Parts: sequence; structure tokens; C-alpha cells
Amino acid sequence: MNSLHISCSFDAGAIEVVSLADPQDVRLNIRRDNASDFAQWFYFCLHGAANVPVRLSFLNAGQSAYPKGWEGYRVVCSTDHQNWVRLATEFDGQVMRVALMPESNSVYLAYFEPFSHERHLDLIGSAASSEHVSLQRLGGTVEGRDMTLLRITHASSAMPMALRKKIWLIARQHPGETMAEWFVEGFLERLLDEADPVARVLLDQCVFYVVPNMNPDGAVRGNLRTNAAGANLNREWAAPSLEKSPEVYWVRQKMLEVGVDLSLDAHGDEGLPYNFVAGTEDTPGYNSRIAALAEAFKTSWLAASPDFQTRHGYPRGRHGEANLTVATNWIGQQFDCLAFTIEMPFKDNADLPDPHVGWNGDRSKKLGASVLQPVLAVLDKLRV
Repeated sequence: MNSLHISCSFDAGAIEVVSLADPQDVRLNIRRDNASDFAQWFYFCLHGAANVPVRLSFLNAGQSAYPKGWEGYRVVCSTDHQNWVRLATEFDGQVMRVALMPESNSVYLAYFEPFSHERHLDLIGSAASSEHVSLQRLGGTVEGRDMTLLRITHASSAMPMALRKKIWLIARQHPGETMAEWFVEGFLERLLDEADPVARVLLDQCVFYVVPNMNPDGAVRGNLRTNAAGANLNREWAAPSLEKSPEVYWVRQKMLEVGVDLSLDAHGDEGLPYNFVAGTEDTPGYNSRIAALAEAFKTSWLAASPDFQTRHGYPRGRHGEANLTVATNWIGQQFDCLAFTIEMPFKDNADLPDPHVGWNGDRSKKLGASVLQPVLAVLDKLRV
């Protein structure tokens, strides 16, 4: 038998090895983000275990950022780095355990199906090849990576540019929430499909501003929730700085320059096994016009995708007491516009479970494609 080895020195890799002495008692710790105490994301490769029964114990799962996230959760696994399946997983409130017997000498395990930086660059390159897309570098991250914006519209549309609605989609403020960029990939594929009538109408009447990855540094580093400076970007929108949160600073500046009529911020939720949205009900500026738009948007999305639902979500707070450091709240308040945080599960969609793959990248892509329908449904009412 080959000796076991675990590696994570690759894009988004993250784990701490405590002991590999016994294949039936491999002991691991989930690694914290590089400059903060958040610990939930893991992604590593197990070598030398072909046809060997292996039992992995994540010793500090109970001290992770979201321990409830392990209840009903199943680890994702791949032998070819392309197709990911779920493994039976146990959690006793402190230690999370998973048993497997790989057929290959190399097997990858992760918190959720990864979306690599290379795929991110490929996504940008593929989108930018469309005549409807212009690629803009807004600025740099803490570590100098590009903050890339895709501006998308039909340049030859008869509608004057000033009258076109400004639709924003951002994703991966929390880098470990990789389903968010899968969502963007599906969104872009449909939006740029010349044969799709919904996309054609939207591109005639809108300018889309898409930031596929708000946190490239955190994504490459294998962080769950923060950038390279330890900032939770979704708590930086009231007053971002070039030193601590340049990623938000650059995107926020562009929003102030061009305006926002509808904002979608794609995320993943560790605990809830559903797809849902969180709006701006608690902001001081929330009004009956925004409420009607929100209801129309959600009703249309329910009709467009059975993967979306409105029964489960975050509890409401008090009107006027919203945290305006959060992107959706700041954007909705600043621009008096419809704004949503989109949440997808790390686990599975309990309404339409798939025991083999759970919620995954492909399902996230399909949900991203489906959101074009509710955007179309509210388009004519977005601006007063």
C-alpha cells in the first residue's frame, strides 16, 4: 500500500493535516481564512488511497464559523476534478466524519464544487468574445489581481443608451461561496445566447454590469468569507477603503458613476437547504413601489424555476434598522432601487433533492439562467 498524503497547495486549496498515520483515523482541521478567524471552506487532494478504506475526521468542525452548516451536509468528492458527487457524512456536534474507499490514487474532497481562478479567467474571456460585451478593469485587489467588470448591451439597439435600465449582478463577495460564480456562468451563457428571445429583449433595453468574482484574492487563497486583508466585503459598503477593501471601493465607485436600477448579489448559505432571496425591507427607504417590484420579481421567478422558493429564508428585522454596510441594503437605499441578495445552499435543495450530487455547480448555472425571466417581468417598472 502507498503511504497516504494530503495536498492543498493549489488554487483555493485549504486544510490542516493533524495525522495520516492510520487510514481509518485520518485527522484533519478546517483551516481558517488567512487573515481572520472564519473557518468553513476546505478543499484538498488525498493521494495513495486507491482501494483502501479511509475514514476522515474533521476535528474542529464544531468550532467552525457555522457549525449548523454541517447538519444534513455531505462532503463533495471527485476523482477527475470535473464531476463531483456527495459522500455520506456524519456530524456529532463537534467532529465531522466521512468514510470512503477511492478507486483512484488521487481523490479531491471539498466543501462545495470549486470554481477555479482559471475557470474565472476563462469565463471572462469567453464572455468578452461577444460583440455585446466590453471588458473593463475597475482596479486591483489587495494583492493586485484584476477587478473585472463585464458591461453588456446591444450597441445597435434603437433605444437610447440613457433610457436603458442599469442591471447589476455581482458574486463571490464571500469567496468560498463558489455556487455564486457558477450562477453567474449560467446567467451569462443565457444572456449571450443569440437565439434566446428573453436575452434579446433584455439586451435591447438594458445595460448589464456583471462582476463575476468580487473577491479573487480570497478565492485563490481558499478563504471562506474574507479577502486577503481579512475584510468581510459584505460589511464594507458604507465606507470601503483602498487599503482594506479595494474590491468594494472600485465596484461601488462604478455604481455611483453609472447608476443602478436593479441589483442582484449572489451568495451561498451554509445552513438553509433552499434557494431564496433577501431584500431591503428593513432599510429606511423601503417603500410600496419597491415592495410591489419585489413581489412581482419573486412571483415570476417561482414560475420560471421550481428550484426557487419563498417559504424559507432569513427572518425580517425592523424597518429602518438595516445594516447599511451590507451590499444589498446600501445599494437599495442609495439608488432607491430593487435589490436582492440571492442565497443558494451548500447542502441540497430540500424541495428537489438530488442524492447523488446535492446542490452543485450545474444546478447553480441553471438557476442563474432562470433569473432572466423575473428581470424581464419587472423591467418596465424598475424606474419611476
